[in-house]
Amino acid sequence: MNKVILMGRLTRDPDVRYSSQGDRQLAVARFTLAVDRRGRRSANGSNEQTADFINCVAFDRQAEFAEKYLRKGTKIAITGRIQTGSYTNRDGQKVYTTDVVVEEQEFAESKAADNNGFGRQDSYASAGYGQDGGSSYQSSKPLPQSVGDDFMNIPDGVDDEGLPFN
Repeated sequence: MNKVILMGRLTRDPDVRYSSQGDRQLAVARFTLAVDRRGRRSANGSNEQTADFINCVAFDRQAEFAEKYLRKGTKIAITGRIQTGSYTNRDGQKVYTTDVVVEEQEFAESKAADNNGFGRQDSYASAGYGQDGGSSYQSSKPLPQSVGDDFMNIPDGVDDEGLPFN
C-alpha cells in the first residue's frame, strides 16, 4: 500500500502550469510543504522542532484548487501517494526525484488563524467557504477551545448528532 498523510505549510505559492492532454487542458500544480518533525530532547531539555520539506504535485481539479486558494504559509492536510522518478539533467547526470502525488487536500486551520500567522489576503468566501475557512454552515454553539495538546475540548451538552462520527 502506498498512502501518505501530511499536514504542513506551503513554503511558497503553488507553481501551476497547464498542459494539453487531448482536447482539454490539464492543470499541474507543484508546491512544497514544510512538515514539522518533533525532535529529540536536546542537552538543555527543550524539544527542538525541525521540518521536512516535501515536494508535492497535484493534477486536474486538485491543481486548480491549489491555484485558486493556496498561498505561501497556508496550513493544509493532504493525502496522496509517493511517486519516484528520474531524469538526466543538462550535465548528463541522472537525478532522482520523490514527490507526493496529491489525491485529497483540505485546509488545516481557519482563515482567521491563517491571517494571524501569515497574512493571507484573499478570500475563500466565493467558493462556499465561510469566514473560518470551513464550510458555510453556521452554528449558534461556540467553537470548542484547544487544551494546548493539539486536541479540542468538546463542550458540555453536545450530543452525538453534533459529532462527525458515530
